[in-house]
Amino acid sequence: MAVYTEVTDEDLALFLSAYDLGSVLSLKGIAEGVENTNYLLRTQTGTFILTLYEKRVNEADLPFFLRLMEHLASRGLVCPQPVKARDGQALGRIAGRPAVLVTFLEGMSVRRPSSAHCEMVGAALAHLHAAGSDFPMRRDNTLSVHGWSALFAGGRDRANEIAPGLSTLIEQELAVLGEFWPQDLPQGIIHADLFPDNVFFLGGQLSGLIDFYFACTDAFAYDAAICLNAWCFEPDASFNVTKGRAFLAGYARVRPLSDAEIAAFPVLARGAALRFLLTRLVDWLNVPPGAMVRPKDPMEYVKKLRFHQRVTSARDYGWLA
Repeated sequence: MAVYTEVTDEDLALFLSAYDLGSVLSLKGIAEGVENTNYLLRTQTGTFILTLYEKRVNEADLPFFLRLMEHLASRGLVCPQPVKARDGQALGRIAGRPAVLVTFLEGMSVRRPSSAHCEMVGAALAHLHAAGSDFPMRRDNTLSVHGWSALFAGGRDRANEIAPGLSTLIEQELAVLGEFWPQDLPQGIIHADLFPDNVFFLGGQLSGLIDFYFACTDAFAYDAAICLNAWCFEPDASFNVTKGRAFLAGYARVRPLSDAEIAAFPVLARGAALRFLLTRLVDWLNVPPGAMVRPKDPMEYVKKLRFHQRVTSARDYGWLA
């Protein structure tokens, strides 16, 4: 989440004229995140998140995301729900951007996840994979191995401004992962961005998942590898094997991993680290002037990538056969 586009009072009034939400009480920009413009909207009838889609989101993909959230909720997963206008449509436009209102979820994200948090997240991710098993729509993952070279093109010439030798490191990693990326693993709907700021807890329990705008069709184990990268490293980028063990155990309790997925996990984790290194690199180098956004440090994922390069098996992540 972030704020790239300013919404004026006139913009908001015109947009909300299509809804029956009562008078506006407040509208506040949300600075966290880097992808879309987000506002916290309070009206006489409730609290909502207003999202304006920017950057990497293709407008043609929006029906997929909105219908997916409705589908997952119908299968018992707690996630935001699109709010429909009087004409029955959830997708509208505001300030020249495609936009949607979604329901507000109670709870808070955690800044320093514990092993218990990691175990709950592992189970929730597996529940998401199961809940999406009969979702009829498909969306290819444009930010997986086949898209990384094109993504790197947006930062290749300036990568060494961030760290000497970074461009060479990425080039070498692209070559290795392109050769060894696993094929034919179990796949379906994945979240693809389940970071701590996209998971809410309330009263010590996981209360909901948000931000499905990278959701796509890809390998379930790749999604688990993304999640492990996001949840199981300490602030100094050292891997916490206790958290890794808890996360993997929570996931496997709901959806057991196949032998092929377990064998592929080190390469998948390495690829997941490269994917977020690349998007953070491009974002770091291309912050629009005046945008209320906090780009995330790509060097965090350089350190994680270095760890994965030394891993020899899933046991190094805490996997217990």
